[in-house]
Amino acid sequence: MITGAGIAGAGNDALLHLAEECNVFAEVDPQQKERIVRALQTRGHSVAYMGDGINDAPALRLADVGISVEGAVDVARESADIVLLQRDLGVLCRGLVDGRRTFANTLKYIAITTSANFGNMISMAIGTLFLPFLPLTAAQILLNNFLSDFPSLAVAGDRVDPESVARAPRWNIGAIRRYMVVFGLISTLFDLLAFGLLLAVFSADRALFQSAWFVISLMTEIAVVLILRTRRPFWQSRPGAVLLIASVAAGALAPLVPGLGFLSQELGFVPLPLPVLAAGLAIVLLYVAATEAAKRAFYRHLAAPARSG
Repeated sequence: MITGAGIAGAGNDALLHLAEECNVFAEVDPQQKERIVRALQTRGHSVAYMGDGINDAPALRLADVGISVEGAVDVARESADIVLLQRDLGVLCRGLVDGRRTFANTLKYIAITTSANFGNMISMAIGTLFLPFLPLTAAQILLNNFLSDFPSLAVAGDRVDPESVARAPRWNIGAIRRYMVVFGLISTLFDLLAFGLLLAVFSADRALFQSAWFVISLMTEIAVVLILRTRRPFWQSRPGAVLLIASVAAGALAPLVPGLGFLSQELGFVPLPLPVLAAGLAIVLLYVAATEAAKRAFYRHLAAPARSG
């Protein structure tokens, strides 16, 4: 504990250490409150300050988050970022958790979408080098994206693991870039495996090739959302109800799409023979296993510097 008299006799450098070590500041004037907030900010802390009087206004304005109450004086309410309408600090906790949950789901969507798009872009570019036709036409790509977007959009309301909201998240563009490259290239690897299987084993023509890769690509995109939405093993983290329903519905619809007559005429699809469909499902299962293993290795590597530090 330190009083205002002790703070008055401390220089700015000394206050940096005092503010870090002390738990109670007593009998402090408005200027000293402001100095304490500034010292904590200089030490790298995000500072919240709660007050309701005129003397609290400078600290409320300087703090990263100023909190006041409905019955506070006008200048305190005007200086605060948040004004509590009830005597309940729990609303701040609930707001923090909701904000962290929203941030976590936003990061999920960005990471999953960028990696999937990066992988598909590489697969399409490589495929055009040795195929006498496009791996997918523009209309087929649009339909693929339309169907895969239903589970992706449901990520906004997904459940979040407790450890993901236990601490304030940080925006790390470097980690997202590595995530995109690692999981995008895994997707490309299995796309090339599908290309080779369709051409070498099934001697697929254009219609069969495009129909099969449409189904494989769609199912892997849906599966990867359920795998990469959590850092845990995917079977240990229950997804949100809307995300699960949308994923199951889109996954069940995927093998049926090439057999729908009007799509066969408009988009050039053909029904998949059972051996081709079975081979495609096997590729999807291998992709799921490889992505789950890569996810664990990726997050172990990502956490290693933090542990050593």
